[in-house]
Amino acid sequence: MKKLLLTVLLGSFLFAGCARRYIVTLANGTQMSVIGKPKMEEGSYVCKDALGQTVRIPRGSVREIAPASMASSRVNSGYNTAPSK
Repeated sequence: MKKLLLTVLLGSFLFAGCARRYIVTLANGTQMSVIGKPKMEEGSYVCKDALGQTVRIPRGSVREIAPASMASSRVNSGYNTAPSK
């Protein structure tokens, strides 16, 4: 009985951290944190935001979806360093 209880407790601790956070970068440079990987449904990404509310983001508005540990921290400020001709 103790072995079963120990196994259940160990399993619950291992699976508690499975909800990954992703950073969704929009075309205008805005970044939002979401819980779990967004899923494509009818031309929009569907996911839960940091508050747990369901959010639909049109596919054309998304520039990048990456795990929080790998997301680009670069935000488009509108300033271009390349010289114009």
